[in-house]
Amino acid sequence: MPGQKVLVVDDSWTELTMIATPLRNSGFEVVTAVDGDEAVEKVFRERPQCIVLDVVLPKQSGFQLCRKLKSSELSRHIPIILLTSKNTPLDRSWGLRQGADLYMTKPFNEEELVANVRRLL
Repeated sequence: MPGQKVLVVDDSWTELTMIATPLRNSGFEVVTAVDGDEAVEKVFRERPQCIVLDVVLPKQSGFQLCRKLKSSELSRHIPIILLTSKNTPLDRSWGLRQGADLYMTKPFNEEELVANVRRLL
């Protein structure tokens, strides 16, 4: 599994680094995006095997982006982990209804994130 590509989408540089670093250290190739539009572009250009996606993003929310990617023939097979500070049961339920494969909340455990990415691949 090392060398597989993961797209990490978060508008906070700090969060992006905190998510990307343990994935890189575990052997994944990490591509990043800072908003929903850039994420769509990277999905189709970079062809990631998994997406770690924040919910609160500029241009389009992670919920909207997840729904869009899961409804497209070209990207519906890509596992999506929503990783967000939105942590109510309603948020979790809504995220999973949009097509997310997993819903994780911030602050997150690095080992759990890496394990979840590995499990989805």
